[in-house]
Amino acid sequence: MIPTLITLPRTAADEIGPRRPGAIYQNSDGRFEVLVLITDPREAAQLLRRDSAQWAVIVRDTLRPDGQPHAIGSTWTTSDYLLREGRPAYTQAA
Repeated sequence: MIPTLITLPRTAADEIGPRRPGAIYQNSDGRFEVLVLITDPREAAQLLRRDSAQWAVIVRDTLRPDGQPHAIGSTWTTSDYLLREGRPAYTQAA
């Protein structure tokens, strides 16, 4: 008998991965600085022109001198790797 691979549903946090504002990550497409993380589904759907979008990330390719900010909705995969952590989503009051 062949074991069955069970795929658990991914949450938005799983799909976004460690991409927080200020983070830098790299993959085969380039090296990207995360400028903005958008978690409002309506705004993400409008930016990505996809009704099903739940989130979006605005990034800039740091390897291109003319790298312009653009929105992406690709999920975090094993081919992505973090070079610098971003800022936390919140900060504690003193």
